[in-house]
Amino acid sequence: MTSSAQSRASGGRPLRRRPQLSDDVAVHVRNLIMSGGVRPGDFIRLDETAAELGVSVTPVREALLTLRGEGLVELVPHRGYVVAPLSRGDIDDLFWLQGQIAEELARRAAAAITPETVAELSDLNERLAEAVRGGDGARIEDLEFAFHRTLNRVTGARKLSWFLLNATRYTPVHFYSSDPAWGAAAVASHRRLIDALGRADTDSAGEETRRHFTDGARRLVRHLDEIGVWS
Repeated sequence: MTSSAQSRASGGRPLRRRPQLSDDVAVHVRNLIMSGGVRPGDFIRLDETAAELGVSVTPVREALLTLRGEGLVELVPHRGYVVAPLSRGDIDDLFWLQGQIAEELARRAAAAITPETVAELSDLNERLAEAVRGGDGARIEDLEFAFHRTLNRVTGARKLSWFLLNATRYTPVHFYSSDPAWGAAAVASHRRLIDALGRADTDSAGEETRRHFTDGARRLVRHLDEIGVWS
């Protein structure tokens, strides 16, 4: 886990030190797997991963146990953890689920949103556009998350929002934030969504949100096709 491809997939950012360090490690490895930084059949070595991230072996082991429970890695006796098979269907299923939940939340938001929140979303999106133009990956990720969190809060649907948050953890955020074309497309999609929200157009809000997730799936599948990930 020391190649330049892996570094690009992870964003090359040091992990924050906090009590849930194993969660950070899991995010890092999950991003690598979902973006093709490591491929099905590759072994993930505890000591190498720990050294790369500047952490002890313990949070790496805990993270891999989590990922094993998610079906992203498998434990081979006497050899260690190996990346599990990943198919186009897996990617399609993940984004289908995300899109279904996000579309429903967007429809509910369009029916309940206030002009003040529409203005807040517009401001977040303009700041996102600036981050995209500046190639600031970390800021892009923060603002994209803030945009959708603000939107979902309007609905008051805490459980549905929680399910979406858990589904989107399989989205390799560094892959998207490092792609200027995706960034520009996301900003444009947000503008169309904001317009629909401002008109309380539930159908258009839902459809635009669905297109946003479909586009994300298409970009990721094309990338994984190009680098030959599929087993």
